[in-house]
Amino acid sequence: MLRKSSLYALVVALLVAASLLVVRPALSAAAPVRIMPLGDSITAGPGCWRAMLWHQLQTAGYTNVDFVGSQSDGGGCNPGYSYDFDHEGHGGYAATGIADNNQLPPWLDAAKPDVVLMHLGTNDMWGHYISTATKLAAFTKLVGQMRAGNPSMKILVAQIIPMSAAACSTCPADVAELDNAIPGWAAGLTTAQSPIVVVDQWTGFDAVADTVDGVHPNNTGFQKMADRWYQPLAQVLGGVTPTPSPTATSSPTPSTSPTAGGGACTATYKVVSQWGGSFQGEVTVKNASAAASSAWTATFTFANGQQVTQWWNATATQSGTTVTARNVTYNGGLAAGASTSFGFLASWNNVTNAAPAVACTLM
Repeated sequence: MLRKSSLYALVVALLVAASLLVVRPALSAAAPVRIMPLGDSITAGPGCWRAMLWHQLQTAGYTNVDFVGSQSDGGGCNPGYSYDFDHEGHGGYAATGIADNNQLPPWLDAAKPDVVLMHLGTNDMWGHYISTATKLAAFTKLVGQMRAGNPSMKILVAQIIPMSAAACSTCPADVAELDNAIPGWAAGLTTAQSPIVVVDQWTGFDAVADTVDGVHPNNTGFQKMADRWYQPLAQVLGGVTPTPSPTATSSPTPSTSPTAGGGACTATYKVVSQWGGSFQGEVTVKNASAAASSAWTATFTFANGQQVTQWWNATATQSGTTVTARNVTYNGGLAAGASTSFGFLASWNNVTNAAPAVACTLM
C-alpha cells in the first residue's frame, strides 16, 4: 500500500512538472516595436527612404521592429534586399488637411503604432497661403491624436527637406520658416512619457541635386533621409531620448560685437544654397553675453550687388548695399548663450557671392 501511494505521488509530481513546462510562455517573445512612417508622397511613392532605413535597422541588430500603416508599396523600391512595405504615406496630402479632416485617428486605430516618424508639410507650402502658425497648429492637433490613442507614443518629427525655387518660387522660404519654427514648437509639447524628437532632414539636403523634380528625392536624397532618421530612431528604440545637436553650417563668417548691455553678440552668415541668379541665405544671432536679452539687431553690407527679395523670422530693410534686420515678436528674447536664426532669398550676379561680415547688438 505504501509503495502504491509513493508511486502515485511520484506520477502526480511528474505530471505537474510537465504541465508547467508546457504552459509556461517563452520569456523572449517580446512584441515588436510598431513604427508608423507618416507623410505624403515623399513617404509613399516610392518613399524608398523607408526601405533604406529598414535595412539599416536590421543590419544594426534592430530586428524586432514592424513598420505599420494602411498603405503598402508592394516592394516597389527594389533595393536588392527585403524590407517592410507598410507605411502611412498619402500622396498629395497636407498636414493641415489631415488634421482638419480628422484622417489620422482611424489610421492610428488600425495600425496601433508605438513610434511615429512624421515628415509632413510639403503640400502645405504650395501657393504661399497657409501660414506657419496654421501648419504648426495642425501638427499640434496630430500630436494630440497620437497621444489619445497611445499616451506613451514616441514621436519623431522631421524638419522637412527643402523645395527648389524652380518647383515653387515661394516654397524655399516657407519651408525654411517652418523648419526653423519646429524646434521651439516641439520643446513646448514634448513630455517625458511621450517625447517629441526633432529630426533635421533639411540641413545638407540639396533641393536640386538630391531630387528628381525639386520636391521628390532621388536615391541619393532617399539615402540622406534614411541616414538622418536612423540615429534618433535607434536611440528611441534603445530607450534613450535624443538631444538636439547643433545644425551644421556652410562657410560661416562669424563676427562679435559689443552689446548695449556691455556683453557680446555673435552673428554668423551662411549661404544655404544658390542657383541661377538667386540664393538663400541665413544669419544666426547668438547672445554671447552673461545676461538675457529682449531684442536684437543685425547689420551687414553686401559687396557684390546682392539684393534681398524675401525675409522670414526677422523684420528687415535694405538701403543700397546695407541690410538691417531686427527680431520679430517671438525670437527677440535670448537667454545667455542662446541663439536664433533668420533667413532670406536674394539675387546675385552669378559670378561672385561673397559672404559679408555681420555686426549685431542686443538690447
